[in-house]
Amino acid sequence: MPHAHFIGLCGAGMSAVAKLLLDADWSVSGSDEGFYPPISHVIQRYGIPCAIGYRADNIPEDADWIVIGKHAKLVPEQNEEVAAALESGKRVLSFPEAIAELLGERTSLVVAGSFGKSSCTALLAHVLRHAGKDPSYFIGAEALDFPDNGHLGNGSEFVLEGDEYPAANWDNRSKFLFYQAQALLVTSGEHDHVNVFPKLDDYLRPFAQLVTSLPESGLIVACATGANLGHVMENARAQVVWYAREEHEDTDWYATQIQRDSGLTRFTLCHQGTEVCQLTTRQLGDHSVENIVGVSALLIELGLVSPEELAAGVAAFSGVRRRLERLNPATLPPVYNDFGSSYAKCRAGITTILQSFPGKRVRVCFEPHTFSFRNREAIGWYNTLFAGVERVYLFQPPAHGAATHSQLSQAEIAARIEASGVGVKTVSSADALLSALKADVSVADDVILFETSGGFDGAIPRVAGTVWGSLGS
Repeated sequence: MPHAHFIGLCGAGMSAVAKLLLDADWSVSGSDEGFYPPISHVIQRYGIPCAIGYRADNIPEDADWIVIGKHAKLVPEQNEEVAAALESGKRVLSFPEAIAELLGERTSLVVAGSFGKSSCTALLAHVLRHAGKDPSYFIGAEALDFPDNGHLGNGSEFVLEGDEYPAANWDNRSKFLFYQAQALLVTSGEHDHVNVFPKLDDYLRPFAQLVTSLPESGLIVACATGANLGHVMENARAQVVWYAREEHEDTDWYATQIQRDSGLTRFTLCHQGTEVCQLTTRQLGDHSVENIVGVSALLIELGLVSPEELAAGVAAFSGVRRRLERLNPATLPPVYNDFGSSYAKCRAGITTILQSFPGKRVRVCFEPHTFSFRNREAIGWYNTLFAGVERVYLFQPPAHGAATHSQLSQAEIAARIEASGVGVKTVSSADALLSALKADVSVADDVILFETSGGFDGAIPRVAGTVWGSLGS
């Protein structure tokens, strides 16, 4: 039995690839500097031995592959286990290279774009499974309908979340360039990851490479309202079809007759003026409708499901953890958790909550965790980011990586938010956030929304689990 050792095992992507290798009858071991829930529970369930701390002797003698993660500390100058791996003579891979080795003869269906990737990838895999197929899949987040975010199936399709971020510390190629896409769904080309792609052209370059990598027999489904995608598609060889939430000029797939009631959204899926089927979803927001249209277009264009199978799968889809996830369905006020890692993602989440709870006051607990949110060049984002919000509870930016760019302070971000006409309170701990909410929140009148790609000092489960009559006690 071949053996793979993962250095930096406890990331969402790395653990998912480890699961793919287990499904392929490999044995797996790993190491990481920390071992925390929820990933620690997943690793234990898989039965993967994970050493805590990086040491050269963690690497098994029988390792055929050594898969090294992308974390900044996983470089030979700072990490003796990485140094030993590179000197071992064993095969060293990034995790996208490992995925590429597992593709085999499967049809690679890749989802890319600056937002909506995890939700679209999860929906695509879910609809196929609901229709009785057994696709392989790799999802960069926890899909609520699946026990795992990685699975090697017996079907002919491999559904892959395609990240534009570099593959490894020694390889700046974007992860999605390894996946040999034969069909591609692209949601947007809005500038992101400014620490890696300082200029828009830098960001769009790998997308253009991805688009041109598809063969003439391939299919690209692109969002007509997605930023910069017209430019990205200019040199595509594959067939390109366009989708959007609403009909636009030259849009092939779109929704009509959108109706919302009691937490459900219903609409008609249309293709070039013809009604295809009626769809119902529990997912909130205009962006969710647009995502569903894109996934539907890909599945129907490829002939992978019937309209009836599509409708049944969409209706049964539960979503992705931390994507406008309701944390306290049985209590008030509603508490939602959203993965607000960029302006577009965060603003979409806020807009959705404002639309879904008309007349309620929306209180946003915001942590500027990503480099994009704490980079000085992005300060203009805060002029409009929180429009319509009652108050922002602003956590301090993390210190890690601060020296690598021009980082905004908590006070500077707060001042810009306040100048936009939105109230703001700065907090520096979970206890401080709980105290601030205790002073402000009305159970009947408010909605609480967490927007962060970080952990907010452990505040999220504490707020969601609070009995509001005795908040903070």
